[in-house]
Amino acid sequence: MNRIDQLFKNHPQNNLSVYFCAGYPKLEGVVETLQALQQGGINMVEIGVPFSDPMADGPVIQSAATQALKNGMTLKQLFTQLQDVRKSVSIPLILMGYLNVFYQYGFENFCKNCQACGIDGAIIPDLPFDVYMKDYKPIAQRYGLHIIMLITPETSEERIRQIDQHTDGFIYQVSTNATTGAQASYNDETLSYFRRISNMKLRNPTMVGFGVSNKATLEAAQTYAAGAIIGSKFIKLQEKNDDPSRALDELKQALAE
Repeated sequence: MNRIDQLFKNHPQNNLSVYFCAGYPKLEGVVETLQALQQGGINMVEIGVPFSDPMADGPVIQSAATQALKNGMTLKQLFTQLQDVRKSVSIPLILMGYLNVFYQYGFENFCKNCQACGIDGAIIPDLPFDVYMKDYKPIAQRYGLHIIMLITPETSEERIRQIDQHTDGFIYQVSTNATTGAQASYNDETLSYFRRISNMKLRNPTMVGFGVSNKATLEAAQTYAAGAIIGSKFIKLQEKNDDPSRALDELKQALAE
């Protein structure tokens, strides 16, 4: 069974996933960060593949991606670092990046390398659902790779139902139509959107991302979904902490306030 499916089967609620950008703050830090996150109790990790034009990301993640590219991080370099990761890391791992990077690498080659390294899923924000169904789903399935699709407050119920029917793992529930970034709380409109998706009783669990950074936003996400995804807040803490364990400790402290 795919590790993502196993996670939600065994731990259906209150999951916490952390996003970090491969190659930031230093090139050779991916496995060290994954080990620290696992040891710190994080349930699942998204590893960002840096790209020069990350259109869905806010300034914090954009800046991290820019630095990672300057440090020399590439998809090939990332797979090299991940080749033995399953000797020390057992939690679900997802690669998050933009279609151009995976297309240039060769999508089947990408899926093959994911399988070899033990990567469980991929999030490709700019991959249209129809294109995924036609050109990418059969290849990903061949290698046991879950392609995680995103929904937003503007996504129609019909499209959400289609995504739920034709994907596995979980659905990435974007909290806002804006780019990524921390916020103090979710407004009534966002909470109403969370309730609407929860009431749809989807086959796949949902994980809320974008804007989770403190106790209020975390609790809101975990009330209406299977858990929350945190990115910008952790990356900000990485800026001042070379040690990923210390950055995670500070993140936990922020989530308790």
